[in-house]
Amino acid sequence: MTGFVKIAIDDIYSDNNWTTIINKYWLLAERVSDPRVQGWFLFDSPIPTLVMVLLYLGFVLVFGPMWMANRKPFKIKGILVTYNAAQVLLSSYMFYEHLMSGWWADYSLTCQPVDYSNNETAKRMLHLCWVYYFSKISEFADTVFFVLRKKKSQITWLHIYHHSLTPFEAWMLVKFIAGGHGTFSNIVNNLVHVIMYAYYMLAAMGPQYEKYLWWKKYLTTMQLSQFFLVLFHSISALICDCGYPKIIASGLILHSSIFIVLFMNFYMHAYKPEKPKRRVDSCNNDIPSDHATTNGHVKSDVNGHEYNLNGSINGLALDLNSRTNGINGIVRHKTENVISKGGLESTCERNAIVNGEIKEKIL
Repeated sequence: MTGFVKIAIDDIYSDNNWTTIINKYWLLAERVSDPRVQGWFLFDSPIPTLVMVLLYLGFVLVFGPMWMANRKPFKIKGILVTYNAAQVLLSSYMFYEHLMSGWWADYSLTCQPVDYSNNETAKRMLHLCWVYYFSKISEFADTVFFVLRKKKSQITWLHIYHHSLTPFEAWMLVKFIAGGHGTFSNIVNNLVHVIMYAYYMLAAMGPQYEKYLWWKKYLTTMQLSQFFLVLFHSISALICDCGYPKIIASGLILHSSIFIVLFMNFYMHAYKPEKPKRRVDSCNNDIPSDHATTNGHVKSDVNGHEYNLNGSINGLALDLNSRTNGINGIVRHKTENVISKGGLESTCERNAIVNGEIKEKIL
C-alpha cells in the first residue's frame, strides 16, 4: 500500500496530463478486476453507470420538478402496486440465490474470501451480483414516482444519497469482488427489501389498507439494524485474515457508519413524540390548544374581547370586522344583566353564559 501511495504522489507532481494518469490507473484496475466479467454489458467501463446516475439526479432534482410544476400529480396506483410487487419478487429471488450460492452452508460469517474460479457455485454468485446491480438501477423508479406524484417531502437527502451511491457499489462488486465477505450486506439488504416493498405495495393499494400499516416504525428500525449488522460483520474481516481485501472491508465500515448516522437522524425526526401545546383559561384550567377551537373553525378569547375566525362555519366565510361590534355589545349587555342581578359571582359562570350567547349570535 505504501508503494501505491508513493506512485500516486509521484503522478500528481509529474508532468503527465490527467488523461494519461487516468488511463494508467484504469489499466491497473483492469489487471485486478475479475476476468470472468470481461465483455459483460455495462462492465467494461464505469462511464455508463455514471451517466445513468447523473441523468437520474438531473431528472429528480431539476427537470422533473420543473416539468411537474404546473401539472397535477399523476394517478398511477396500478403501476405502483405492480412495481412494488415486482420488487418483492425480485428481492425474494436474490435472497434465495444468496443462500444457495454460499451463505446457507459454505460461507463463513467470520471472514470469507472471494472465489474467482469457474465452479458452479462461484459462477452462480457472480451472476447473482450482476442481477443485484441491475436491481439497484431499477430502484431509480422509487424517486421518479415521487416526482410524478409530487411527493417532494419524500425526496430526502438520505433517499438521494442511497439511490445515487448503490449503483456504483454494485458495479464495483461485480467488477472486482463478486462474492465473499461483502455479499453479506447484499443478502441482508434483500431481506429488508422484501418487507419494505411489501409495505409500499400495501400503502399503494389504497386507504382501506392503512389499518395493516401500523408497523412502519418497526420497518425503519429494521433498516437501521441492517447497517449495524453489516458494520460488525465488516469489522470481523479486518480482525481476521482470510484474503478478503481489507480496503473493501474498511469501505463497508465507512458506508455502514454513514447510513447509521443518516437513518438515526431520520428516525429521531420522524418518530419524535410531539408534546401538545397547552393554554390556561380564565378559570385556571389547563386546556390543550386544539380544544380552543370550536369544530376546528372558530377560536375565541374566553373574556369576549377578541375573536379570530379561521375557516368557515356551515360552509360560509365570516368577516370578523363586520361582526365585532354586535358581538361585543351582546357581551357587555349580558354581563351587566348578570352582575346587576347578583345571581352569578364566578367568572367561570359568567363566561359560560357569555360564550353561549356568542355561539348563538354566530350561528
